[in-house]
Amino acid sequence: MVAVHSIALDGLAGRTVEVEVDIASGLSATVVVGLADVTVSEARNRVRSAVVNSGTSWPDTRVTINLAPSNLPKTGPHFDLAMGLGVFAAKGLVPVESIGRSVFLGELALDGRLRAVRGVLPATVAAAGAGFTRVFVPESNVAEAALVPGVDVVGVRSLRQVVAMMRGEEEPDDPPVPPLDTAEGGWTPVGRVDSLDLADVAGQDDACLATVVAAAGGHHLLLTGPPGVGKTMIAQRLPGLLPDLDRDDALEVSALHSLAGVLPPEVPMLSRPPFVEPHHTASAVAVVGGGSRVVRPGAMSLAHHGVLFLDEAPEFAINVLEALRQPLESGRVVVSRAAQTATFPARFQLVLAANPCPCGHAGSVMQRCECSAPMRRRYADRLSGPIRDRVDIHRTLVEPGRRDTGEPSSARIGTAVLGARVRDARVRQRERYRGTPWRVNAAVPGVELRKHWPPDQAGLRLLEGQIRGHRITPRSADRVLRLAWSVADLCGRSRPTAEDVRTGLDLRRGTPIGGELLELLEAA
Repeated sequence: MVAVHSIALDGLAGRTVEVEVDIASGLSATVVVGLADVTVSEARNRVRSAVVNSGTSWPDTRVTINLAPSNLPKTGPHFDLAMGLGVFAAKGLVPVESIGRSVFLGELALDGRLRAVRGVLPATVAAAGAGFTRVFVPESNVAEAALVPGVDVVGVRSLRQVVAMMRGEEEPDDPPVPPLDTAEGGWTPVGRVDSLDLADVAGQDDACLATVVAAAGGHHLLLTGPPGVGKTMIAQRLPGLLPDLDRDDALEVSALHSLAGVLPPEVPMLSRPPFVEPHHTASAVAVVGGGSRVVRPGAMSLAHHGVLFLDEAPEFAINVLEALRQPLESGRVVVSRAAQTATFPARFQLVLAANPCPCGHAGSVMQRCECSAPMRRRYADRLSGPIRDRVDIHRTLVEPGRRDTGEPSSARIGTAVLGARVRDARVRQRERYRGTPWRVNAAVPGVELRKHWPPDQAGLRLLEGQIRGHRITPRSADRVLRLAWSVADLCGRSRPTAEDVRTGLDLRRGTPIGGELLELLEAA
């Protein structure tokens, strides 16, 4: 009996699996045990053909392949390579000591070639954490596996090549391994929105300013208005204002996209915040995560450290919208199935765009709304109170006038200037929250903010007066204080003033923004 190591993925985490192969006397049969799903159980047929086509015969006796530990669910085809190599080692055709502290990942074709697999990056992270120093992966997965420091990544093309390497023989010249097809994911964020400029948006200065505040503090944003006023344009330009991901965040985001099978092979490390825009007909599994066989991350997790944009938000299924509640508070998604529970990180900025009524023309000066008051109320209620309460910034957009649309984009402030302001604000937040689990204002719990980082006395009196007058709830007060800090960071102040708190109230209530913030950014 010999053991070859591989990795089982449980959500984004991975655990070492010993693929034990035993060739014993008895009737000819091949058995795979160890809580394997259908994909892994079917591997015995793929592995058998791959072994036969790689230079040796399949044993005529009983072959038992055990995936240990037996209480850990095993999913996916990436155990194939370890199984095939284990058969070679059990027959004495590969020295056991050459396998050593190595992990083997890859799907086998019937002729012994390797195919690319999902989740190589998180699996390599898990292998490094378990103390393994060498990982064998399909050649097209090398770039993402090589992002993990301290691990020798070996890209291989076939089972024959791995056997030759273990024996110290000349390696065969097999054809290259094609990359994993990422087209089916549809949400690959690379290069889609970073080149868009906020200066292209005409006549929505108030909403654009609110978007800058949202980018500075990581706040959620709700844009309401008739069709064609620029809601989608503004949302698509939010990622361009955000700073680049640091290495740890980039590695985590890339691991999630690798697990979902949408990591572009030519860009193994995602350095920019992702922008994920599911269609309003997307199912709860597609948005939240899950699956019938393999639990995979959904749109919420793919937007981790980036932006999740729900256009036509009231048209999404109610269960999809209500599923936003927990991730918006906790920053993670827990997907539970009968045999498996997986946890995925999901700390994203939510942007909701909605029409004011079913026909979309309520409040329009150009089109007449034919919806009754009950119809408008029912449509608005599709975004429930708890969801609206979790969104920090509310903006109502109207059609721009002729004067606004006639202004050239060069006369408006662009993403480059505003993005620099946002980066400076983010640096101030990092310094302020150094030594804590938080990095942006929107993530700081209200009790901690009031205790350690309150506004000045005038701002505190204004906030307490709003609470005593029952004009805002204590939860809304916490969100207003977070917004006030973001405004203060953009203005370069060390502490929010009453003016910053007043601006935070305007952002929260949807009233027009004025004051020093508007003047400061107009002068940028």
